[in-house]
Amino acid sequence: MGTYRVVQASVPDGPLEVVEREVPEPGARQVRIAVEACGVCHSDAMFLGGGLPGVSFPVVAGHEIAGRIEELGAGAGEAGWQVGDRVAVGWFGGSCGHCRPCREGDFIVCRYLKVPGWAYDGGFAEKTIAPVDALARIPDGLTAVDAGPMSCAGVTVFNGMRRSSARPGDLVAVLGLGGLGHLGVQFAAAMGFETVAIARGQEKAAFAEKLGAHHYIDSTSDTPVAEALQSLGGARVVLATAANADAMTATVGGLAPRGELVVVGADITPLGINPAQLLMNGLVLRGHPSGTAQDVQDTMAFGVLHGIRPMVETVPLDRAEQAYRRMLDGRARFRMVLTNG
Repeated sequence: MGTYRVVQASVPDGPLEVVEREVPEPGARQVRIAVEACGVCHSDAMFLGGGLPGVSFPVVAGHEIAGRIEELGAGAGEAGWQVGDRVAVGWFGGSCGHCRPCREGDFIVCRYLKVPGWAYDGGFAEKTIAPVDALARIPDGLTAVDAGPMSCAGVTVFNGMRRSSARPGDLVAVLGLGGLGHLGVQFAAAMGFETVAIARGQEKAAFAEKLGAHHYIDSTSDTPVAEALQSLGGARVVLATAANADAMTATVGGLAPRGELVVVGADITPLGINPAQLLMNGLVLRGHPSGTAQDVQDTMAFGVLHGIRPMVETVPLDRAEQAYRRMLDGRARFRMVLTNG
């Protein structure tokens, strides 16, 4: 079968190195994907740093995968897939199908969720194997470079808002204008929300407006974020994409009665929210984890319909170490994407 290249870390927080492996055969209800692009997500650091239980080294990270099916395992064809199909695989890399959440149809919170780079080799490679229930069909009009980030960053913000209590016309604030937030503002405006972008520095106001925001709040100004939101009538939803617990906490006082703080940015620092804040105004604090393969398809379709695309910087696979470090130290403004070919 020959060999293919992967980028792996052999030890926690070790350098990403290109190595060759034997090409694997897909098992039952699996496919082998020729990876064309894979986004570099901040969550990859949890796997490459060895910070999650069950991570074993060497690790091949990457859960924003886009490419083409090049081989079908037994039963994959009966599931409707063909060689040559364009597919994406995101944070949702398959579910067990038998735990209680799965039996209730809530597959994204499967107790044994198969995240690429954790449960099996991810997309920092020329090829990868994935189960058929992880596959999202990439629509015409969306490149592999765009589809990769849509399968994690895109679906997270899209699903976070469409599963919230917000309805068209409601005030929705997006905290952060990074890899998730710049997509969140675009989706919020296209969904018909009165969209507020919150970020650090007045110089980002023009960029937020370009993305579709109707209002901009500079979190470093003398006016507290909560007060600024209340001056606009109070937010029905704050989508917290910035991985900063203090910044999230600062928005809570800006929620309207029955408002929701939807957390999608990962931070291990506790939120500074007291029970009385939640109780008196009937507020909701909710974590939102990504979305299933069907959710990814919905996200991509909506993105094509409304011209929403991630802002990316592409680098070839053999420069994955530089791309990953660029993401970690904050020099990557939006999404780094590794490409093959």
